[in-house]
Amino acid sequence: MREWRGVSGTMAALAGLPAPARARPVAGAGAAGWDADTFLARARAWRQAFAARPGTRWALYLDGHAEFAAALFGAWHAGKHVVLPGDALPATVAALRGGAGAVDGLAGELPGGLLPAPAGLPEAAGSGEAAAWPPLDARHCGLTLFTSGSSGVPQAVPKQLRQLEAEVAALEAAFGAALPDGAQVLCTVAPQHIYGLLFCVLWPLAAGRPMPLARLAFHEELVAQAAALDGPALLVSSPAHLRRLPEELDWAPARRALRAVFSSGGPLPAQAASDALRHLGQAPIEVFGSSETGGIAWRQQARQQERWSPLPGVDWCLRDGLLAVRSDHLPDAGWHVCADLAQPAADGGFVLAGRADRIAKIEEKRVSLSAVERALAATPLVQEARVTLLELAVGTRLAAVVVPAAAGQAVLAAQGRAGLAAALREALADTVDTLALPRRWRFPAALPCNAQGKTSDAMLRALFRRVLPEVRWLDGDGDGDGATATAELYIDGELAVFDGHFPRAPIVPGVAQVEWVMQLAPQRLPVPPRTAFQRLDVLKFQAVIVPGSTVALALTWQAERATLAFRLSSAAGTHASGRIVFGATHD
Repeated sequence: MREWRGVSGTMAALAGLPAPARARPVAGAGAAGWDADTFLARARAWRQAFAARPGTRWALYLDGHAEFAAALFGAWHAGKHVVLPGDALPATVAALRGGAGAVDGLAGELPGGLLPAPAGLPEAAGSGEAAAWPPLDARHCGLTLFTSGSSGVPQAVPKQLRQLEAEVAALEAAFGAALPDGAQVLCTVAPQHIYGLLFCVLWPLAAGRPMPLARLAFHEELVAQAAALDGPALLVSSPAHLRRLPEELDWAPARRALRAVFSSGGPLPAQAASDALRHLGQAPIEVFGSSETGGIAWRQQARQQERWSPLPGVDWCLRDGLLAVRSDHLPDAGWHVCADLAQPAADGGFVLAGRADRIAKIEEKRVSLSAVERALAATPLVQEARVTLLELAVGTRLAAVVVPAAAGQAVLAAQGRAGLAAALREALADTVDTLALPRRWRFPAALPCNAQGKTSDAMLRALFRRVLPEVRWLDGDGDGDGATATAELYIDGELAVFDGHFPRAPIVPGVAQVEWVMQLAPQRLPVPPRTAFQRLDVLKFQAVIVPGSTVALALTWQAERATLAFRLSSAAGTHASGRIVFGATHD
């Protein structure tokens, strides 16, 4: 029978374990795993490092879950408030260092971050070790998380430890009885966000399950780790990973090891849920919530379809069609009104009906972006779809990023992008107002996503800000003097090169055409780096290139002369030609 440790008393509970129990893994498995003494030694080193530094607000970023957990508890027991940035990008670090929410120091893998002294061999916990780790004050200890930024700029969300403890207790009450004792946690998500923090760090530690040492970036790693396990496991993942399970992998080891699969960060497409059940042997348990509200509800599509069941201790109601929740996961006892539209369902559950905050005005008409996404997803041509807003010359309009299903791929192969876009517009015509029909389209193999498996509006808009045209390489001889390559370029009207050039009669600037040649040629020919560029010879621009054109690119590399000849042409004739001459490489 598992002993429930809770979160605030985790370190004292670990230090107080009898010797045989301390030898069981706290993180990972096998020779590489951490037992209780190893974990306590790392946490002790982090506590000493934090205690030696002034200031109370410290930003922490570590990708490995076990080291992250040791640093987190070390900071808490040193009296620090921990701030968890979602990434370590320069802009994020700059925001941590300045502004109203500035931190007093950086730790872990942040630039110049605090690190503890290298730890030697762990020492066995002595009789006074538990007293050295008194329970944390759950109302005064805490951390600050950030929202994912999927609908805007990430927002800081402070959390008291008592809120996190309430969430962990709710997860154990909902799912703990179905999980075998000692089940190893495998994960594909980072600990910097609420989902990974709860499911991969705090819940395993509180329930006595081995947490992961680090996240698994590739599906092959998941299969290999499952095959290496001697006992059961559970997988903590996201729609970004579960919707891309490769058919060619041998998933038998995962089916043998896994006793549960969790998913959060966004709704799991029905096909992805079905594929996960087939490959992994478990129907994914989806958990719905947010950084602000904590966990709200869960479902298994194989049993509940679209109906969500509230987690233990979560009350809900509808206010003007919006979901409102109340629980100990929130900072106070009041009702929190979400931006999610919902409808009541059987057995005390509810069905989500999109986001109320995804309403846009297009020429004074209110348009639901969620409704357009649902209409796209309902067509057999679409596997997944997201829409965003773009400012075009005619005003604000919708743009769609669509991952084609098999039927959509067939249309794309036979009729091209324009044919698939036309088919989708026709499919939407009966349910979507003409003004709300997307004006721009992208058809990637998968939606872009961040470390949380979420797709932000910024990521979607970035797909419509490309500099290079779409390229389809045809043939060529890339070896020796006189090496050649040819390609077909589709000149999308949304390319950034058309900005301001010219608003009423857009054309591709000549400098952009040369830049395309410079960037594309190295993909097929052994040309020198651009630092060796010397001059342009016999450069001619003979006809303009307009949006929607398909242009042929012909390249010839003359190694003896260090010259790249190029020609851009179409049915309208030659658009541009010339030679790029290279000299010695400048380091």
